[in-house]
Amino acid sequence: MPLLKVLICGGGIAGNALAFWLSKLGHQVTVIERYHELRATGLQIDLRGHGIEVLQRMGLEEKFRAHSIKEEGLGVVDSQGRQWAYFPANRSGQGLQSFSTDFEIMRGDLCRLLHDATEGRVKYVFGTSIQSITEQPNSVEVAFSNGHSDCFDLVVGADGQRSRTRGLIMGPGEEDPFHSLGMYGGYFTIPRDMQENEAYAATAYIAPGSRILMMRRHDPWRIQAYMFCKLDPKRIEFSRGNPDHGKDALKNIFTGAGWESENILQALDVADDFYGDESGFIKMSYWSRGRVVLVGDAAFGSSGMTGMGTTSALVGSYVLAGEISEAFYRSSEEVSAGKITAAFESYETKFRPFMNQVQGGLSDNDSTGWDWLLSKSLTITICYFVLAVTSYLRLDVIAQWFLREDIMNWELPVYPNMLDA
Repeated sequence: MPLLKVLICGGGIAGNALAFWLSKLGHQVTVIERYHELRATGLQIDLRGHGIEVLQRMGLEEKFRAHSIKEEGLGVVDSQGRQWAYFPANRSGQGLQSFSTDFEIMRGDLCRLLHDATEGRVKYVFGTSIQSITEQPNSVEVAFSNGHSDCFDLVVGADGQRSRTRGLIMGPGEEDPFHSLGMYGGYFTIPRDMQENEAYAATAYIAPGSRILMMRRHDPWRIQAYMFCKLDPKRIEFSRGNPDHGKDALKNIFTGAGWESENILQALDVADDFYGDESGFIKMSYWSRGRVVLVGDAAFGSSGMTGMGTTSALVGSYVLAGEISEAFYRSSEEVSAGKITAAFESYETKFRPFMNQVQGGLSDNDSTGWDWLLSKSLTITICYFVLAVTSYLRLDVIAQWFLREDIMNWELPVYPNMLDA
């Protein structure tokens, strides 16, 4: 098997997972990350369905569980803090996961776990990014922001929803594949010691005016705060380079919202880990061009609304690595562009049906149908009654109606040459 020289742009979940598989096969892998160190930040994420299966095939389940959060479930409360419904985590190992899964972890912990699993096999270069990509007859030439350049057999863009790699391969005049869901989200942690009899649980509150607050306990000293609201340009001005814009907007929108809103807003003022962004998804008619391919949020970001972002990243990286391994296993041929593009096409053919189901029903500025439901006190009260009844009957409507875990008629491919490497 010829050994490939691979560049992966992005040291997050998808990039590190792909580096794990390709380096396991012996390929020469370089990961570049524009931040000056491993970006091991972010709040709570989870794995579902096929994502759990991929983690197990990586042999990392035990290490994952050593860092996992034993979240017990999700409670839904009103403005006075009275709980209307509670959906416990599904720890049976059977059926769909609930809102809280048996595989909850902080994003930074999973990122470090995947990075550490490649130690000694992968070259990491921090503080740099791709400036340009030029296809050559037998390689792709990449110029970096640090002034260096190099040639690779193939390049992978795993650099998130705002992917620079994606922008470099898109043709002039192509539409931005980012589709807004019409919601804005803000996320940060709050120092708060665990109280006696307090559980590791999530609590959600719906306020009129399309506003949602949620808090989650992940360790004895801090909790996570989530703030979601309708993306109204007249009320929200935000800049990805200036978190204060998002903070100011959220303070104006959530003042007087009820429940824990005032405590959350006080903590927001001094939060040093705040992240805010527009909720949306990536929908593209292609995931590769020439010797450059996209994976994870750069190709098919599904938004937090589906509950499948991390799972999609892990499964997509596994399928991409598997199709590359199938294309070159037991082959003594030179690394031709045709063989690489054939592997990319097979990756799309295999994985696109999965993502079509994950993204099914998502549409621009529709907020996944929540606008009407969350806008007025009456409809919110009706929603609470429905949640109370379904919780009493032990019917997890959140998992079945809103999350996209139940992928039908799709099986995780098996790549013996990759798993046995």
